[in-house]
Amino acid sequence: MSEFTVGDTDFLLDGRPVRLLSGALHYFRVHEAQWGHRLAMLRAMGLNCVETYVPWNLHEPAPGSFRDVAALGRFLDAAREAGLWAIVRPGPYICAEWENGGLPHWVPGHPRTRDERFLRPVEDWFRRLLPEVVPRQIDRGGPVIMVQVENEYGSYGSDAEYLRRLADLLRGEGVTVPLFTSDGPEDHMLTGGSVPGVLATVNFGSHARVAFETLRGHRPQGPLMCMEFWCGWFDHWGGEHSVRDADDAAETLREILACGASVNLYMAHGGTSFAGWAGSNRGGGDMHDGPLEPDVTSYDYDAPIDEYGRPTEKFWRLREVLAEYADGPLPEPPPAPTPLGAPADVDLADFAPLSAVLQTLGGPETTSPVPPSFEELDVDRGVVRYEVTVPGPRQPYPLIARGLRDVAVVYVDGERAGVLTEGDERLKEPVAGHARVELWVESLGRVNYGPRSGEPKGITGGIMHERQFLHGVRARGLRLDAFDAGVSDVPFEPLTGEGAAGLYRGTVTVRGAGDACLELPGWTRGFVWINGFNLGRYWSAGPQRSLYVPGPVLREGANDVWVLEFEGPSTQAGLRLGTDPRNPLIPS
Repeated sequence: MSEFTVGDTDFLLDGRPVRLLSGALHYFRVHEAQWGHRLAMLRAMGLNCVETYVPWNLHEPAPGSFRDVAALGRFLDAAREAGLWAIVRPGPYICAEWENGGLPHWVPGHPRTRDERFLRPVEDWFRRLLPEVVPRQIDRGGPVIMVQVENEYGSYGSDAEYLRRLADLLRGEGVTVPLFTSDGPEDHMLTGGSVPGVLATVNFGSHARVAFETLRGHRPQGPLMCMEFWCGWFDHWGGEHSVRDADDAAETLREILACGASVNLYMAHGGTSFAGWAGSNRGGGDMHDGPLEPDVTSYDYDAPIDEYGRPTEKFWRLREVLAEYADGPLPEPPPAPTPLGAPADVDLADFAPLSAVLQTLGGPETTSPVPPSFEELDVDRGVVRYEVTVPGPRQPYPLIARGLRDVAVVYVDGERAGVLTEGDERLKEPVAGHARVELWVESLGRVNYGPRSGEPKGITGGIMHERQFLHGVRARGLRLDAFDAGVSDVPFEPLTGEGAAGLYRGTVTVRGAGDACLELPGWTRGFVWINGFNLGRYWSAGPQRSLYVPGPVLREGANDVWVLEFEGPSTQAGLRLGTDPRNPLIPS
């Protein structure tokens, strides 16, 4: 057993000063069969610690209904086997470019405050989660050396009582290792997000000395640590791929370590936001009140270890810096993951229209005066069909989905009439009555950072014809996890040559199963499953051009493929498993 403590200037392991050289790797963004490889890559880069968030909404999709919470414990065991310490950041809020910042869509009350309606489910969640952490602390022979209190709270609020309650809850449930907070290196963030008696750390991507000077102005004592050194960045659908120069990242890392500080690379390996769990952000500067910016499926992050688990140029530059602080020679990187043996085309044979999929797998239909939100329909990730009647006879008038979030495909009397977005809520062609209007609204990810976190999804302001609200709204939701049990009950028909919104089913025959990229030329927007594993969202908006397929998902011979397309593919659309290991965020 060992003791890890916080000294006046250093972290101490059994009383001896140690420096934490950590890297972020989210267990929930990496296939479990590949955890060992990715952790070995961290060791080979020169790191002695791994850090992970814990997404509450992944593990408690409905109140009191928990799903594979033990995954965290298995990951921590894998970290110990890899010879790494571990830092756990359980939230309840995590940001992480993750759906709703990790908070469940059903969470009540005023999130991230002392509101008892919020704190009660937090307490229930932590009491279920922390048994995966407490027995794996370093003073009990495990790898866990620190646990975070909330996350970047100073960027959001100033409820000091809330932070104190969380710290007391962690201690009361048996956390004995040091607690810490992490915030931006600004006065208001450090005053709003820190807790007396709890180590404060800072997050930044550059200007390390200035950041640590700011921290020292608030905490004259205690070890310095950059809990998130942003050595890369994430991407949005419709935007440009973000890249940070490897030499620039290495120089900033050198500056951090020259200050005598510990560091956590964010991200060391980003992985993938499988199954539609990618969040979204808001533009608009400090107030974050601008347009929605949904995050892509790939969380490659331009990290030193890319989405496919391979070392990049940045890996080698950072390794050179880290090697100067190692106790001995660094291990060589493990062999690269086995790639797919040969390219393979997907043969799509069956099709079911979106309405038939909704009828089979969707939730109950409701009727209400105004459109219910996704939250009211208990839809976390997926699509909602809103249906209204335009009474008649009446002349053609504009149809408006007021307060739309995020994107809607509109049908009038069964014919596609257009696509609406948050910034373009009005159909281009007016609608005459009598008419039946369907609006299929897809959530592109709840906001994960800023004051508009937690905003509802769906049509939030009503459906209007001219200036008149249309009431009697029929609504039905289709959750992505409805596909977890399979699609055997969906009434498929043989596929014709016409592209339409719906569920496509087929197979791909694999020879030499291994890591692959799924190329989707001609497809517009939707999700893909292989052997029941949801690879995540694809979207022709770019910059992501293909989806990462972990080798453990594939099997020799025939593999089942489902494609849920929300807008309709082109007549030349195809699907192909490729062996090309290019970064899928860089267009060919």
